Amino acid sequence: MPDFLPEPEFRHDYTPKTGVLLINLGTPEAPTAKALRPYLKEFLSDRRVVEIPRLVWWPILNGVILTLRPKKSAAKYASVWTAEGSPLFVHTQRQAKLLKGWLGEQGLPGMVVDFAMRYGNPSVADTLARMRAQGVERLVVIPLYPQYAASSSGTALDAVFRALMKQRNMPEVRTVRHFHDDAGYIGALAERIRAHWATHGRAQKLVLSFHGVPRRTLDLGDPYHCECLKTGRLLAQTLDLAKDDYIVTFQSRFGRAEWLQPYTEPTLEKLAREGVSSVDIACPGFVADCLETLEEIAMEGKQAYMAAGGRDYRYIECLNESSDWIAALGRITVATLGDWTQNAKVKADNRLEIAKSAGATQ
Repeated sequence: MPDFLPEPEFRHDYTPKTGVLLINLGTPEAPTAKALRPYLKEFLSDRRVVEIPRLVWWPILNGVILTLRPKKSAAKYASVWTAEGSPLFVHTQRQAKLLKGWLGEQGLPGMVVDFAMRYGNPSVADTLARMRAQGVERLVVIPLYPQYAASSSGTALDAVFRALMKQRNMPEVRTVRHFHDDAGYIGALAERIRAHWATHGRAQKLVLSFHGVPRRTLDLGDPYHCECLKTGRLLAQTLDLAKDDYIVTFQSRFGRAEWLQPYTEPTLEKLAREGVSSVDIACPGFVADCLETLEEIAMEGKQAYMAAGGRDYRYIECLNESSDWIAALGRITVATLGDWTQNAKVKADNRLEIAKSAGATQ
């Protein structure tokens, strides 16, 4: 088997392109136990996601989790699946298309904008190979996680560099590490919440639920917890909220170890028992609605809150395809491109001159 993937056929008049790769978590091919099994195996085999020693984790994963969890997870996915497929896939695909259009409107036509999933399809490796075939020699990689965590942004970048190791002619690469405090991102979140309030009114408490990670990752140097709190603080300031008007929580706990606290569902139950009769809940750590927002928060969270005595529970959808978010993502992209946008024409002109000279000497 060759060490490197085949390269596109070289042409002197070829114009190199700049590409933007958006990466999100991933999704199974279908809401079935059969489709969930390989997806969960890929996800839960990632050493950045589960840092338990392999000798301990492997029997648990293959003997217990992959036997029992696929059927249960499939039912959850089925509850949010759409006619177009997985919500996460659909929203991420649309975001890539809209970003390409936004860049074109800003005077950057011809950019190759694509998306990949860290787990499942389209894979990072396949998407990068497709982009290389289109002539991409400069690449901006944007993991769609506002707050950096080793188990999300870190593993997405792992997949990129692992795939690039198979390319003989590697592109220049720039990456976006995080955008938890980006003004455009915060502004887009605020506009989403304001629009919800304009239609439904404002609840007694705003809950900002972020995906959880094990507590020990904070001690090991992961900045995720601090970045989530900063996002919450900046969003509250933008919305002119007092300290008691909102609370930051963490969802999706898995296993017996302590995770970042406070946990979302117990917090919702506590608020209901304390007499908070209405809550709005948003998930700023997700830029696209998915299983964790639509099923865990919008459905399970509501059930827990209402069962504890709450009366009015309202989920605020993610940024998805909102124009404010696409513009913010576009500005993040342009800032990362930097001088590439200025030098692209110069390089293209130089290649044309080389092509002309080559033709003259033949």
